[in-house]
Amino acid sequence: MEATAATARNATVGGLAALALAASVVPAIAGLAASAVLAIDYSRPTPVFCSEGGGCEAVRQTAFAAVFGIPTPYFGLAGFLALGVVSLLPGRRARIAQLALGVVASLAGVLLLAAQWALGHFCPYCCVADASAIASAFAASWRFAAAPGETARPLLTYATYAGALGLVVAGVAPVGIGRWLDGRPPAAIRAEIASTPAGEVTVVDFVDFECPFCRMTHAELEPILEAHRAQLRVVRRQVPLHVHPHALEAARAACCGERLGKGEAMANALFSAPVEQLTREGCEKLAQTVGLSLDAYRACVADPKTDERIESDRTVFKAAGGYALPTIWIDGQQFVGSQLRAALEKAIGDALARAGS
Repeated sequence: MEATAATARNATVGGLAALALAASVVPAIAGLAASAVLAIDYSRPTPVFCSEGGGCEAVRQTAFAAVFGIPTPYFGLAGFLALGVVSLLPGRRARIAQLALGVVASLAGVLLLAAQWALGHFCPYCCVADASAIASAFAASWRFAAAPGETARPLLTYATYAGALGLVVAGVAPVGIGRWLDGRPPAAIRAEIASTPAGEVTVVDFVDFECPFCRMTHAELEPILEAHRAQLRVVRRQVPLHVHPHALEAARAACCGERLGKGEAMANALFSAPVEQLTREGCEKLAQTVGLSLDAYRACVADPKTDERIESDRTVFKAAGGYALPTIWIDGQQFVGSQLRAALEKAIGDALARAGS
């Protein structure tokens, strides 16, 4: 009878030990994964996981994004990894170390959550990391006070192995997922590709008609587009730069050319005209040259929807990770800056071959 009672007590203690370990290591795993995601995004000029213009970007612009010049997620990586390791170790010293790390982590978590509250923006990955930090303090306090079953038992051994595996996956998986996501075109480009009929290739061209590099690249690209016009869906997005005084007027002209059925002709005319002629009067003359009604053209330029379209194009450019002009996407392949005809021709040829296969 006593042996049976002892066995039951041992099983209960062993179960509590596994529960204490799980309560300790799960917040560390969650915080480590969130910190790894943030560390990846903080090391890149454009995010992989976080959305542009959201809470992540707002938090990243604050003083809390770095400590002594080191991105805050790197401290999260180190802290949660240390918490995870000590949570897997038995003994009083491990419990004390876990409690100390948990208290420091929870204070940092409360501070960072309060900062986001004051900012009025919340980064979802930051919230996961901060909440995990706070939870780790409660788990460490419970383990320190109760100290259930620190003796190694099969159940605790299996749980330890599972916890160690969880920490490894939490630290490594975001890197693999980030590489996979980084290899895909941005959502804005994928949406354009999805809108293209089967068998055709999508060409998304972000332009400023006054940009000298855009003009040079267009001279290389246009003959290729003309040669494969029936097999291509060309989407031209207007990104007039403020440093170019005539770029906005030319962008309005291009938008109205598209709306009035002369998009390609108008774009070619704008690219070919001397830059100093891309004034309002000069663009009106180009509109007449390509066969547009001057009254219809003027009404289109004055329509607020035209400027709204340009702002929408700028938003798409930013959402697609754009940072320089020209930027051209040929299906999933990106070209930034002035391009040679051979490179563009090869990319379009390869894309057409894939579309036809």
